[in-house]
Amino acid sequence: MASVTLSATPKGNGYQATVTYSDGVAISSAEAFPTQAEAISAAALRLLDMPERLERFDAPEGASTDAGMASRTSLSVGSKGAEQKEWRKP
Repeated sequence: MASVTLSATPKGNGYQATVTYSDGVAISSAEAFPTQAEAISAAALRLLDMPERLERFDAPEGASTDAGMASRTSLSVGSKGAEQKEWRKP
C-alpha cells in the first residue's frame, strides 16, 4: 500500500517539515518553521511541487524514475539506511 506522511518535528526554535513516502524516502526542510501548522503546510506544498514522486506509486516495479531528483535536493543517508533528502525554501 502506498502512503505519504507529512510531519513537523522540533528543530531549534521551531519545527522542521518532513514528507515521508512509504518506500522509505524522507524529505525534510533545511530550515525551521515557527509553528507546527506552518511546517506541515510547507511539507504539503513540497509534496505538490514533486508530482514525479507520487507518480512512482503507479510506475511498474523496477522502473527508474529518479532522474533529476538530485539536482533539486541534497541527498544524505539516514541512520536506518533509508534515502533522505533535504530542501530549502526557494
